[in-house]
Amino acid sequence: MISIKKFTFNQVQENTFIAYDETRECVIIDAGCYFPHERQELDAFISKQQLKPVKLINTHCHFDHIMGVTYCRTKYQIDFEAHESEVPLIEQASEHGDLYGIPMEPVDAPDSFFQEGDQITFGNSRLQVIEAPGHSPGGVVFYNPDQKILFAGDVLFYGSIGRTDLPGGSFERLVGNIKTKLITLPEETVVYCGHGPETTIGFEKKNNPFLT
Repeated sequence: MISIKKFTFNQVQENTFIAYDETRECVIIDAGCYFPHERQELDAFISKQQLKPVKLINTHCHFDHIMGVTYCRTKYQIDFEAHESEVPLIEQASEHGDLYGIPMEPVDAPDSFFQEGDQITFGNSRLQVIEAPGHSPGGVVFYNPDQKILFAGDVLFYGSIGRTDLPGGSFERLVGNIKTKLITLPEETVVYCGHGPETTIGFEKKNNPFLT
């Protein structure tokens, strides 16, 4: 059974998640830890729970979601995986950080890429990769159908959706993907968002002004 720990990191208040199961293997999703104390907080949880990170996966690669990638990659000697269409964002991350007054070191390209239908495995658990671009060119979400858990990145928020005015963004594409791929999931599915609080598919289906 998957357990989830949420951290809210960096100046942009980005949500980083650790998903783990009874084997103690875990994946780090959207590593955004920027400040030393944030990295210490992440490490302390992993150590206390006796977890073994096996993968570093990203829903998308805007700079605030990859601030901790190099640190986690080095600290835990694990591969960084993302969608191939996100590579330009990784290459421009330092430049984008500067635009927000947040200096950051360049991030190396992913070790491997995933695409629609792939399975992210750790321990006894699996997350399905669902492509949902529109907020970013290669944005994905990770879904576990057994527990009805969705890691939505910046695709879907509580009462809102991801912004689409950034490079590679498309409002029509994003809303189309949400309506055809996310809102069709079971209503009780819990959505873990890249910023802000959790929500459910059922709540968004009924109340999200971008979808109703």
